[in-house]
Amino acid sequence: MKRSRLITALLLSLALTACLNDRKCGRDAIDDKVEALLSQMTLTEKIGQLNQLDGYIPQLESELREGKVGSVLNCPADRVNRLQHIAVDSSRLGIPLLMGRDVIHGFKTIFPIPLAQAASFNDALVEKGARIAAEEATSAGIRHTYSPMIDVTRDPRWGRIAEGYGEDAYLTSRMGVAVVKGYQGDDLTKPNTMAATAKHFAGYGMTESGRDYNICDVSEATLHDYIFPPFKAVADAGAATFMAAFNEVNGVPASGSKRLLNDVLRGEWGWRGMVISDYYSIEQMRIQGYVETLDEAAAVAVNAGMDMDMMSRVYYPNLLELVKNGTVKESVIDDAVRNVLRLKFKLGLFENPYLDENRAASVLYAPEHLQAAREIATESCVLLKNDNNVLPLADNVQSVAVIGPMANAPVEQLGTWCFDGEPDHCVTPLKAITDEYGERLKINYVPGLAYSRDKNENDFSAAVSAARKSDVVLLFVGEEAILSGEAKCRADLNLPGAQGKLVEEVAKAGKPVVLVVMAGRPLTIGKEVEKSAAVLYAFHGGTMAGPALADLLFGKVSPSGKLPVTFPKMVGQIPIYYNQKQTGRPPHDPVLLDDIPLEAKQTSLGFTSYWLDAGVDPLYPFGYGLSYTTFEYTKIQFSSPTMTLKDGRITIFCEVTNKGNRAAKETAQLYIQDIAATMTRPVKELKGYEKVSIEPGETAVVSFDITPDMLAFYHEDGKTYAEPGRFRAWIAPSSSLQGAVEGEFEIKD
Repeated sequence: MKRSRLITALLLSLALTACLNDRKCGRDAIDDKVEALLSQMTLTEKIGQLNQLDGYIPQLESELREGKVGSVLNCPADRVNRLQHIAVDSSRLGIPLLMGRDVIHGFKTIFPIPLAQAASFNDALVEKGARIAAEEATSAGIRHTYSPMIDVTRDPRWGRIAEGYGEDAYLTSRMGVAVVKGYQGDDLTKPNTMAATAKHFAGYGMTESGRDYNICDVSEATLHDYIFPPFKAVADAGAATFMAAFNEVNGVPASGSKRLLNDVLRGEWGWRGMVISDYYSIEQMRIQGYVETLDEAAAVAVNAGMDMDMMSRVYYPNLLELVKNGTVKESVIDDAVRNVLRLKFKLGLFENPYLDENRAASVLYAPEHLQAAREIATESCVLLKNDNNVLPLADNVQSVAVIGPMANAPVEQLGTWCFDGEPDHCVTPLKAITDEYGERLKINYVPGLAYSRDKNENDFSAAVSAARKSDVVLLFVGEEAILSGEAKCRADLNLPGAQGKLVEEVAKAGKPVVLVVMAGRPLTIGKEVEKSAAVLYAFHGGTMAGPALADLLFGKVSPSGKLPVTFPKMVGQIPIYYNQKQTGRPPHDPVLLDDIPLEAKQTSLGFTSYWLDAGVDPLYPFGYGLSYTTFEYTKIQFSSPTMTLKDGRITIFCEVTNKGNRAAKETAQLYIQDIAATMTRPVKELKGYEKVSIEPGETAVVSFDITPDMLAFYHEDGKTYAEPGRFRAWIAPSSSLQGAVEGEFEIKD
């Protein structure tokens, strides 16, 4: 056994030495080492490298010794070195394991859910959070994470909207790239880096009716213009791995889609990383009716380009027989193994497979990590309403009522996908406000409801009493963490339980109500907004959500978040999104349900596109968010009125002035409309954003470069390219374009 490993090491050393004089040695050195190792492997050992098993299964250690496992999922930190020693010291070739885990928005220090992070429109902060997550997770031996989730979605009923970055492909692309950079750093061999996984390829966010694992039926234009771009962006940014989606896309399960995994990802995009299945997704092709047997599922998946099987156990042993009978070529297995081994070499696992068990003590919950979590949570909150400048709370406020089931719920503020988050380390809003302002303020705390789904109204009278004897009411409502995330879809997006009634009753006390919503998705809160003087949408803010909210409520920081997704008035509007196509009969002066005269004639309302009971507008548009100051956009300019399709470029500028008396951050957003094209185009599309800090009375100049490739779209001939024509551009505070500056430019042949 030891002699075999010595031969392996010698061959790898010779492969490395042979390429030292090659000017492309960085890449070829790994390829040569992969080939040297692959040449020694039996078919069983090859298939073993494609097999990922859970760290808790009883037979794991024996299978490791036999070379039948290439990756371990959910391995506890105290077993990482034991399992690695078995793989390295007790298997024939000594190939180290790849340790994977879902680290979605933090490991121990939990950051806001990804949807909230997108609301920050701050790439640098998002990258910083991912870097910290990698620092902490790798201290527990995790070198492969299943994040970022870059599925664009237009349906807040879908529970996994919490895990992604909203409805826009451009924003999602930038967030995804920031996360990949944070996890992977500039050198994956460093032990504090993790391989990122772009998921779920592809179409998962367009699941029908917002129901998880459901079918996805999309046009080619939607696939190319909205679903693919974030994945292409992170592939170009060097994402080490991709994960195939659970769902089918136009009848073909993604786990068995040669078109997605081979033709597009590896062919058109030239990406060379490892593809992993989702949990049991290869086996589930049988349930979906795409295959009849598990060996057929294995053949379809590996032939399509699926490298690693996560927990289905259909690759081993089925692929052994499939190769023997010629259904699967061994060369296909070899290609998959190359991708797995290449990743392990890139991570430096052959040189350093073991965990430094002393590092965690100095890394987990480091003060700078908690400060970063507080900063990101602060910028992730969105101020939706602020009548009479209720916020920030003035110095003359002597007492506050803290009410609601989310005011002191440490588990719930962590949000979805927090396997390793610890509630004991969470600082809740109640604790943060009490710790920082308890000596100055009288704090009257009554939860009113025990949890978000609670329907027991027995404590409502106490909550109303607390409101009456306070100057201001801080009312914390929302969703428990379990109500969003994977398989947590909702058909009703109202506040769950009796929370709506709680808002109604507390508002009767006659004191200003500041509604703070802590949730994993947009909720239909129109009635609650009407009864509130101010509304702060905080999503699920993670470990430091409480201090972040205290900073905002009391004015240490001005809100700067912008909505990454459209908020509907009611569920019946879904899907509703800002970059829709223009209908041939756009709405104008709609007559709503309660305004229709009795016995009105069938044609009396006109024939335009809107809902009788909801009009046409959402509750809040994409990109919307208020501040404690006001900003004015003026003086739009173009570096040139025209550019050419070949190597063209225009720069667009405008001035943004802080008209108030508070320093604050503003996110200026660039929207572009293709006025007429050979295929109908959206009414507007986000093509850039810049977040700037502006002092009171000062002016910042924001600028964006526009190139033809930014305006390319999918055509009927199956190609994506830009066209000549006229374009309208806005620099705006939100997609509603209120307060925007506007201009036009032209692309010529």
